[in-house]
Amino acid sequence: MFKLALEGYPFLIVFVIITVFTYSFVKPWIATFPLIVTLFMTFFFRDPERKIPEGKGIFVSPADGKVILIRDVYEETYLKADSKEISIFMSPLNVHVNRSPCDGKVELVKHSRGKFISAYKEDSSLKNENIVMILKTKEGRVLVRQVAGFIARRAVCKVKASDMLRRGQRYGIIKFGSRLDVYLPKDTKIMVKLDDKVKAGETVIGKI
Repeated sequence: MFKLALEGYPFLIVFVIITVFTYSFVKPWIATFPLIVTLFMTFFFRDPERKIPEGKGIFVSPADGKVILIRDVYEETYLKADSKEISIFMSPLNVHVNRSPCDGKVELVKHSRGKFISAYKEDSSLKNENIVMILKTKEGRVLVRQVAGFIARRAVCKVKASDMLRRGQRYGIIKFGSRLDVYLPKDTKIMVKLDDKVKAGETVIGKI
């Protein structure tokens, strides 16, 4: 069954109305253009079900897209600890619903305003508008950052502090392509490599 993310309905309704109006009161052939946009919105905001892997100490990808960065880093702002950072770039063709990488309790959700430079650039994580979510898990604290991009200027995080999340559970969305960073405990074994294509809630990106 085809499923659409709730955030897509306002866009879809607007362009359906424009398409119908243009077809009925302007010229039928002109309605082709808003119809194409309507179809794109339907495609972009799709929200397919995913088969969530089972097992202890598993972290799944929080986003669909391409792995563009893997590194050891000291996260000095929130975790204040050595971590494994994985960054995933989402193109406009990817599913944009974000999912929790693991079971955990939401410790913090913080929205920071910023720029809208290309999300593919390494410094976009800190300079761009973003939403940070900290999860307290059995394996340690995990940070997930939704990063706005040049086109994607709207990130949505649906959870708040004290909420409980399950591995693979939907928790937010970034509209129109962007980037997502995840910081895992330092002793995590990374299961992906640069340029790998990953799926939110399904691809195992790390194990402890």
